Amino acid sequence: MKVRTLVIATSIALTTACSSSNDADKAAAPSPAPASTAPAAAGTAAAAPAAHENPLLTQSTLPFQAPPFDKIKDADFQPAIEEGMKQELAEVEAIANSADEPTFDNTIVALEKSGVLLTRAQMVFGALTGANTNDTLQKVEEDEAPKLAEHSDAIYLNDKLFKRIESLYTKRESLNLDPESKRLLEVKYQDFVHAGAKLFDADKTRLKEINKEESTLSTQFTNKLLAATKAAALVVDDKQALDGLSDADIAAAADAAKGRGMEGKYVIPLQNTTQQPELQPMNDRATREKLFKASWERAEHNNANDTRDTAARIAQLRAERAKLLGFKNYAAWKLDDQMAKTPEAAEKFMERLVPAAVARAKSESKDIQDVIDQEKGGFQVQAWDWDHYAEKVRKAKYDLDESQVRPYFELDNVLQNGVFYAANQLYGITFKERKDIPVYTPDVRVFEVFDKDGTSMALFYCDYFKRDNKNGGAWMDNLVGQSHLMGTKPVVFNVANFTKPAAGQPALLSWDDVTTMFHEFGHALHGMFSNAKYPSLSGANTARDFVEFPSQFNEQWASDPKVFANFAKNYKTGEPMPAELVAKIKKASSFNQGYAMSELISAALLDMQWHMLPADAPKQDVDKFEADALKKVGFTMVQVPPRYRSSYFQHIWGNGYAAGYYAYLWTQMLDSDAFQWFKEHGGLTRENGDIFRDKILSRGNTVELGKLYRDFRGKEPSIEPMLKDRGLK
Repeated sequence: MKVRTLVIATSIALTTACSSSNDADKAAAPSPAPASTAPAAAGTAAAAPAAHENPLLTQSTLPFQAPPFDKIKDADFQPAIEEGMKQELAEVEAIANSADEPTFDNTIVALEKSGVLLTRAQMVFGALTGANTNDTLQKVEEDEAPKLAEHSDAIYLNDKLFKRIESLYTKRESLNLDPESKRLLEVKYQDFVHAGAKLFDADKTRLKEINKEESTLSTQFTNKLLAATKAAALVVDDKQALDGLSDADIAAAADAAKGRGMEGKYVIPLQNTTQQPELQPMNDRATREKLFKASWERAEHNNANDTRDTAARIAQLRAERAKLLGFKNYAAWKLDDQMAKTPEAAEKFMERLVPAAVARAKSESKDIQDVIDQEKGGFQVQAWDWDHYAEKVRKAKYDLDESQVRPYFELDNVLQNGVFYAANQLYGITFKERKDIPVYTPDVRVFEVFDKDGTSMALFYCDYFKRDNKNGGAWMDNLVGQSHLMGTKPVVFNVANFTKPAAGQPALLSWDDVTTMFHEFGHALHGMFSNAKYPSLSGANTARDFVEFPSQFNEQWASDPKVFANFAKNYKTGEPMPAELVAKIKKASSFNQGYAMSELISAALLDMQWHMLPADAPKQDVDKFEADALKKVGFTMVQVPPRYRSSYFQHIWGNGYAAGYYAYLWTQMLDSDAFQWFKEHGGLTRENGDIFRDKILSRGNTVELGKLYRDFRGKEPSIEPMLKDRGLK
């Protein structure tokens, strides 16, 4: 999803990272629960203004309580967050120490209403530290991380508070609660137990120390990685070394160099995955190797931004926490409240995919090597060659050239006539751009969203272009969460890292970029359609192995014939994509899926190996552990590296996906199975859209998620549609 969250006592991070079928850097973000599941704090370089001048201290008067970004200063965040912690703790203490008998209203509902200031400040801060950060914000983020971990523990480990919750939980069947309220009580109880509420005092003391240290290290990992990624950008002196890149891409590289004070050079910034998009068109093999190694080694230079020691220590702390909480390893603890339930179940699921994915990748490798040999290359394919020669294989097998496709995918047209159009056709919603709503950088656009009956229902922000002060990948988050209890409507944003074109040039996307936009908007729909009473259960506040389901499902509409025809038009002429080119794209849809699945599965299994370490395991040598782990799970093809290495696996060290990266694969199963239902019922229709909205998108976590899916589908999800969709069967 993403590089910008503080991991707290419950190991719930604000952002969740996300993936499409071909790209697992995309991210969704559940809104924080009002108690202590919010993210990190923000920075201050100068003296904070007087309290009455701090716009974060009061509710915004803008539509939907949208943040007044034109008035918020860096110096506002820390006092707002610290005051927010103070207020929330006072509210929680009042609940815990009440002389009244515990009731659902005076305990559970009161908790839901607590922490309004902290939530508001941290939502805005999370947006900026993820997408528009600076040294000041990063510094205070690190300073505040341990304080926020302590704040979380002060709530979740409050014995008096837990006793009130437990007393209600034990008699929940006799409280005559409505289904959503009963679900909230059950989730609250489970969250507290999961966070250590039942531990003895001595173990609670050690748990607090672990949480404090881990939160500090997680934030440090994030900030080190951002700096390492920026520093590792490839600098090229000779334009000839960029042969194969389009004129627009070369101009963008020149602009990137100019922005760094390197006039006359070319800079290719790194995205957060192992492979880099420029490797595909780049003809010069030596430059490809340099770019790949810059990515592969970005955080492994034995300097201040080397992340390996930080990652190894986080893994140690997590294993110890799991033991304290009564689990054999961190993965067992983490999956206890997820759909998969156990790491063994998640591993078994992934192991079903390994043989077909690896066999397919080996076949693809042979096809690539044949092309290299035909060209008398004289070398064996390496990781930095794969994308370049895979594109040649695709051209030969399917007569499909990526450069032919891009002119039909201009960003604004994809957004307006693709992403928004599909949402209108399925759900009846419409969009109107608002230029009067303040934004945090000029790249951001804001749209007001209107429901099918014309009522105003949400604000949607989009921030699509890469910047050096933006974390890698793509994600969704809330600036304001939906809740009938709190009287709030959703304010949702999507972030991506598409290459910004040179001035006056169009932003032309790859097909993968197009699916990224649909993917992240699937998360946005999950947030915008939320129809929950309680903030803790609304929108994308679901298990990790469910939250990617709405987003990956929404990718399906990018290739729907009706939707595709509406946006795939030449940016110069407005002419639709020729039928023969459309047919080629469709024919090539399962191309390179062995590689795509293998790099994703290997990363997911690497994550699981890290988090199945026992508590008594010594601190690991990261490079050795990674090599051994990949060998153990059957991934030894050096040409197919994992999507993330341990040293830049932000999802698991900073974004709350620890022992949860398998969720991208799990939710691909849900996505394909759900889309099979659509195909069985007539595809893209308003009736089908309304059913999906009512039974999935609007429900958040108000129903146990397995039941929620079964109520929609009529049965357990099947893996067969997923295998078929990805050409693995």
